[in-house]
Amino acid sequence: MGACLILSLAIGAGGCSVAPAYRHPAVATPAAWSSAPDSNNGVWPAADWWRGFGSTQLDELIARAQASNDDIGAAVARVREADAEARIAGAALLPTLALDASASRQRALLVSGAPPVTYNDYSPQLSASYELDFWGKNRAARDAALFAAQASRYDRETVALTVVSSVAMTYFEALEQHDRLEVAREDLDNAQQVLSGLELEQSVGVATALDVAQQATTVATLNASIPPLAQQLQQNIDALAILIGEVPESIDVGGSLAQLTPPPVIAGLPSQLLVRRPDVAQAEAQLMAANANIGVARAAYFPSIDLTASGGYASTALSSLLLPQSRVFALTAALSQSIFDAGARRGQLEYSRARYAELLSDYHKTVLSALGNVEDALVAAQQTTEQELRQQQAVDTARRAFEFSQQQMQAGTTNVLTVLNTETALFTARDTLVQVKYARLQALVDVYRALGGGWQQS
Repeated sequence: MGACLILSLAIGAGGCSVAPAYRHPAVATPAAWSSAPDSNNGVWPAADWWRGFGSTQLDELIARAQASNDDIGAAVARVREADAEARIAGAALLPTLALDASASRQRALLVSGAPPVTYNDYSPQLSASYELDFWGKNRAARDAALFAAQASRYDRETVALTVVSSVAMTYFEALEQHDRLEVAREDLDNAQQVLSGLELEQSVGVATALDVAQQATTVATLNASIPPLAQQLQQNIDALAILIGEVPESIDVGGSLAQLTPPPVIAGLPSQLLVRRPDVAQAEAQLMAANANIGVARAAYFPSIDLTASGGYASTALSSLLLPQSRVFALTAALSQSIFDAGARRGQLEYSRARYAELLSDYHKTVLSALGNVEDALVAAQQTTEQELRQQQAVDTARRAFEFSQQQMQAGTTNVLTVLNTETALFTARDTLVQVKYARLQALVDVYRALGGGWQQS
């Protein structure tokens, strides 16, 4: 029996695996980005890319989010869960050991009719069992769990990048609402001054009641635009509080978009994007786990071999328990093969293959989406930068037109309607400029997020 056990262990150690070999999916990538800046030389964002905006308040908010955000905390917990599952799956590759010890006092009747016998029974034993992984089923299950654990780590990085980007976006949006509030209040003050002047001119018969009513309408419209902006500002502050895992009262957002320094647009080479995006790495890790699960399903068609060994002592007296004649042992080898399971194994294999095909399509889509994200972000950053320059020109032009109209109205060479039109154009242009500045910052954040936020697969 001992020779058979040794032979079986040797066979098991050199067993074959029925798991399919994994092949990295080939997805073509462009040689260069179509909207990359002329100065692009393959440089990738730094891991702390948000510091390029020059805002210490943003740096502080992101640091608080990285430490206290609930989504990041949940992602970290999922990594621990996946590691535990991988440890559980890997345990099947090693033998299990168990120690049993029993002591009993028994009374037995003898067949011969003699008086009953009362005796003690002591039996400490050590047992070991091991399933020979001849077909690689347990190895494939362990590999699938390890790949799933790796995917959970990539998911954690994806969540962290999403949280950091969301903090930056929400912070910029809060500054946008703050700036729009300031612009609206300044416009309201200017409009009120014009209204006061028209009311004075009406009193001396220079301006008409219609002129005053039209300007009063402008004042009322500007005044009505302030509460929604204040509401949006507070809602953005509340959203920031959720992102950093704190109450809204702990956040004080101040400053202006004008105080930020938009960093230059950079973009790495498309061929390197697949190792720079954690979501792409996560999709491939899930694909590798599914490939390993096919091996588990295949191995279920083959018999399983279990080895069990136990040894110890058994005696009716403690004084003789450790004597050589009290030693006991048992060696067992068992082979089991399912003959009929109503198609359960075939269904599991078909499911595993279909799952792999599904994740392969998901991986292909993730790669294409990643490439598309970068292209969209680059063109948005390019166009919003140009839009901000043109909108600033529009504001300057509108301001000069408003100033000229006021001078001409005072000289009596133009009517009030012209003043009102240039005033409205200036107010609209200023508000639009703030929104365009935010759109440019939003596009820059999208660029960093699309490029993986400085993450790199090791």
